[in-house]
Amino acid sequence: MSSDAEARLLARCRAGDSDAWNELFDLHYSAAARFVFQLGADFSREDVEEICQEAFLSVIRSIASFQGASRFQTWLFRIAANKARDFRERQHAAKRGGGQAPLSLQAENPESGLAPDPPSSAPGPDAQLMNTERRAAVRHALDQLGEPCREIIELRYFVDLSYDEIAATLQLNPKTVSSRLSKCLDRLEAIAGPMLAREKSTPFSV
Repeated sequence: MSSDAEARLLARCRAGDSDAWNELFDLHYSAAARFVFQLGADFSREDVEEICQEAFLSVIRSIASFQGASRFQTWLFRIAANKARDFRERQHAAKRGGGQAPLSLQAENPESGLAPDPPSSAPGPDAQLMNTERRAAVRHALDQLGEPCREIIELRYFVDLSYDEIAATLQLNPKTVSSRLSKCLDRLEAIAGPMLAREKSTPFSV
């Protein structure tokens, strides 16, 4: 969709056009679900569905604040990343006994086509396990980096934004984006490297 067409669609959403909201969801829900699915190696389909619904509810409440400084999908993914982080914190709190286990939200319209659509093709069981563990190690390392580094890495490698798009989203100079991303990747490698090395050296138990 062109930027002009997207702007017109968002204007209709702000005006309360229900058909426009349905169109917006149809355009972006599957992409948001795949993005959230990549953020958490341990997220189930129900988890992804709940996170996405929370993200879109937040979009509905906050659409008036979106001024178009970045692409709508970039803004949506940033909201989804925050909701995924909140969801994970609730999970950890529930496991520690400090909160209630989250309830999965069911889609109000099961025929709306808004279900997450993670890739169906998968490698063999051993390779899949290794990929899952690697993703978990990288995600754990990202969580240790803190917000500035985590955000810029997610925008570059999960949302797949260019340096110019990241600069516009974070209100930074593109050269600053390049420098900060390089430093953050060095920090990520320093944290994740030992984890991945331990993973390689740990034999699988049958």
